[in-house]
Amino acid sequence: MYPSIEKSNFQEIEKFQEHKLRELLIYLESYSPFYKRLFKENNINIADILTLEDLQKIPTTTKNDIQQNNDDFFCVSNDKIVDYSTTSGTLGDPVTFGLSDNDLERLAYNEAISFVCAGIQKGDVVQMITTIDKRFMAGLAYFLGLRKMGASVVRMGPGIPELQWDSISRYQPKYLITVPSFLLKMIDYAEKHGIDYKNSSVYGAVCIGESIKNQDFTDNILSQKIKEKWNIKLFSTYASTEMGTAFTECEYQIGGHQHPELIITEILDDEENPVKEGESGELVITTLGVEAIPLLRFKTGDVVKAHYEPCQCGRNTMRLGPVVGRKQQMIKYKGTTLYPPAMNDILNDFTNILCYQIVIQSNEIGLDEIIIKISTDSDSENFVNEVRDHFRAKLRVSPKIEMVDFEVLSKTVYNPASRKPATFIDLRQFDK
Repeated sequence: MYPSIEKSNFQEIEKFQEHKLRELLIYLESYSPFYKRLFKENNINIADILTLEDLQKIPTTTKNDIQQNNDDFFCVSNDKIVDYSTTSGTLGDPVTFGLSDNDLERLAYNEAISFVCAGIQKGDVVQMITTIDKRFMAGLAYFLGLRKMGASVVRMGPGIPELQWDSISRYQPKYLITVPSFLLKMIDYAEKHGIDYKNSSVYGAVCIGESIKNQDFTDNILSQKIKEKWNIKLFSTYASTEMGTAFTECEYQIGGHQHPELIITEILDDEENPVKEGESGELVITTLGVEAIPLLRFKTGDVVKAHYEPCQCGRNTMRLGPVVGRKQQMIKYKGTTLYPPAMNDILNDFTNILCYQIVIQSNEIGLDEIIIKISTDSDSENFVNEVRDHFRAKLRVSPKIEMVDFEVLSKTVYNPASRKPATFIDLRQFDK
């Protein structure tokens, strides 16, 4: 299940995408109330958009546009919608996405070729430690993709290490799909209950929702902590509800491969110009082959770096590095620009931290203020100073640190109503 276009040369990929783009523009002008209006208001003749570079003649679409005009993005009638999903709401109110039967087929295809990229094969048993309900597109996508490629799925859902280990013992999965920090909880449970996890059937884990790599593709602190205890393969994957497409690492683990038949990508600076090669910028995507809610030049809010040199796996597609941070979550603190992932790395360095939450708020003069809430099992009086010193050494800033009882903090971090651990809370009241 390797699409031949992924191993074509750069010029062939570009030509292929330009053909797909022209098909998309005709579709949008025919069926999308939002884009029909956008083209008209901006005097855009879609016949003039012939190349990928020509995309820059079209205004970008933002999350705000979809929130305010959600219904106008639908290109099919409600009776064609098979599944309703919503975004996770990390950057504001969740947005509704409807998927047609064809969209679900596309979603399955996307995950199947993504899992193939990570080495999963027909007949492998895969344990899903993710929710498949609560309008969560990714969980459904994983299931559909694994089914399409002929793998066997164990739908465990998140949490409860005891049940996860029981399932591993019963069904002998080769791969797990999970938030990587949960692997530390599984290891901790196994060690406390005498489970021989190092000799389990698990070969690797596809890691979602949290970064496991530094920008140079070396293992970050979280990844190192997992591998020090449990020598399994960890594969990064990056996706979002809006794009309905995943960027997953191959065995060489140097970034998530783009699927050219499913998505066009641009990486833009603050003025919406393409960044120079090797520079970070905001990922802007155009979806291909989506029937219900196709998107044109949608700004994801994620700051990333692209890598273009051919991969040893034979694919010539662009690869995305780890997310540097979310544009909206950028923090200006005492003259330093910070993103939450950099702070996560520092806090993950401490084995004594049971859970944490980074809270950003504006102080009385409108400057960003960082409060780090920590639960710890350390009885050292000096622990707070150690954490503060580590921040100072790594990021050159020293945030305010509050100690909070684990029972209290864990309830807000691991809220059952949320799909992801709430390790970052932004209380700033302005448009960034």
